Amino acid sequence: MWKVYKWNGHYIQGDLISKHSSEDAALKRAAKEMKFTFADKVNHTDETLIWLDSDNHEPLGVIVKRIKGAKRIRQGKEE
Repeated sequence: MWKVYKWNGHYIQGDLISKHSSEDAALKRAAKEMKFTFADKVNHTDETLIWLDSDNHEPLGVIVKRIKGAKRIRQGKEE
C-alpha cells in the first residue's frame, strides 16, 4: 500500500492525502496535490520512500510503502 503524505508546516510526513495500490497512481495523485519537481526514491529493508521536493529542493511531502517480511515456512516433524 502506497501512502501519500503532504508537509503540514511541521512534519514532512504530516497530512495523509491518499492511499494507493500502485506506485504510478500515488505519483499521479502527488503531482496533482503538490506540484513537485524532484522525486528521489530510497529503498530500505522495511520500507520504500519517495521524497518529493520543489524547484529549490524544499521538501513538499513523501510517498511511503511498508514492505512486509517473508512468511515463515512451518517445517513438518521428521520421523
